[in-house]
Amino acid sequence: MQVLFEQSVSERLPEVSTEDLRAAWLTLLNRASVNRHHRITREQLSVRDYMTRVLRRLQETRYVEFLDLFEPEQGVAVLVVTFLAILELARESLIEVSQQAAYAPIYVKLKGGHLAAVE
Repeated sequence: MQVLFEQSVSERLPEVSTEDLRAAWLTLLNRASVNRHHRITREQLSVRDYMTRVLRRLQETRYVEFLDLFEPEQGVAVLVVTFLAILELARESLIEVSQQAAYAPIYVKLKGGHLAAVE
């Protein structure tokens, strides 16, 4: 009689604390305020569009540093929409947000290493 065991090895990364996420967010806002322009425009920004942008970026590489997903020179509105897109992707379990230790860089990757799509 032969018994086979299937082993599933999954990488277990530490959870990201809300304080570390907050600190990363404040860093982005500070960068954006340095590049601030006094333009008043009404922009139509779609969280779904930015979710797709984030997923496309993650498909290009295994991990992306959290801060690298943002473009502070685009302004605060784009930062907010991108941040909401990342939170929504994490809530939908399409991405994983992790860090190795407290105050270490935060990384984002596709969950399960598979390609994902947002409609």
